[in-house]
Amino acid sequence: MGKVKYIFLDCDNTLVLSEHLAFEACAELTNQLLEKKGLEVRYTAESLLEDFVGHNFRGMLNGLKAKHGFELSQDELEDYVQRELGAVTQKLSEKATECPNVTKNLNKLKDQGYPMSVVSTSAKSRVVASLKKTRIDHFFPDEHVYSAATSLDPPNSKPDPAIYNYALEQLGQDKKYVVTVEDSKSGATAAMRAGIPCVAYVGVYGIEEGKEKEDQMAELLTKETKAIAVMRDWDEFPEILKQWESKL
Repeated sequence: MGKVKYIFLDCDNTLVLSEHLAFEACAELTNQLLEKKGLEVRYTAESLLEDFVGHNFRGMLNGLKAKHGFELSQDELEDYVQRELGAVTQKLSEKATECPNVTKNLNKLKDQGYPMSVVSTSAKSRVVASLKKTRIDHFFPDEHVYSAATSLDPPNSKPDPAIYNYALEQLGQDKKYVVTVEDSKSGATAAMRAGIPCVAYVGVYGIEEGKEKEDQMAELLTKETKAIAVMRDWDEFPEILKQWESKL
């Protein structure tokens, strides 16, 4: 029986209920851009979430370009990325709440001596705003918050595994003895591509969309991203971790 030496955690809708708030701000900016480009299509927070959950705004803009066939210069792209970051960070700093039972279980992990880092697609300032608003920032020193949008040059986005590979390198960890928690297909895919065992947290779908969606995501993440376990509530994590360690 081995022991997991490090725990990576996604932030948005894994530690913090932030995706819907963020996508509200994204939808407003997206619709301004689409109107500017002479397109009639419009998005709600819900329809953006359906198409782009797990992607940062840079990835979302590139996806929108491909889907709707408009041009976007690099300067325009950077301008919208910065505008979105400011709007989302402000909203999260005012309204973000933690996913149920997160603080209690982070305290357990800390007491048991597990070091932890956040590995997110989102910009670091946005992640830190969420962590501070939910008062869990003390679990994650600033140097242990890794962002595909901020920590990497050039910026990147899950499902590319680059941010996971970067975190492993920075921390000097062996992926075999690391576990991560992800809620989205893009995040879990990034973990799979990096060779990091991933626990699929699907409870957030039950909270926001209902039991049917929660079950669908449990099946999808198990089959398509080879998640090692499905977690419907954070209170299940200690037993999941114990079971995984028994196989190491």
